[in-house]
Amino acid sequence: MKISLTLILLILSNAFMTMAWYGHLKYQSTGLNNWKALMGIVLVSWGIAFFEYCLQVPANRLGFIENGGPFSLIQLKILQEVITLTVFVIFTVLLFKNETFSKNHIISFVFIILAVYFAFKK
Repeated sequence: MKISLTLILLILSNAFMTMAWYGHLKYQSTGLNNWKALMGIVLVSWGIAFFEYCLQVPANRLGFIENGGPFSLIQLKILQEVITLTVFVIFTVLLFKNETFSKNHIISFVFIILAVYFAFKK
């Protein structure tokens, strides 16, 4: 149960963070590129990131082995990175239709998955 809840919270937190970091790029062609608009975008991104932290911190506390969870700190971080990239790829495919993934991107992603395998290998 802790594994599932940790993973769900990490996925949700990454959805918020990806939106905070990259969502504004979808709308940059609206002409809102001046200093005031940038400050507004930063504030909105911080607001979105607040929800990311509300999910990320409990996920790490719940999943951490020293709190009774199943994952070491290093395993949590590696999971976080894979989830971040997975959420980012889905976000990019859905919102940025002009972005394409090359063989190099796919190969890189395979290596990251291999990193997870080796991080969890006993």
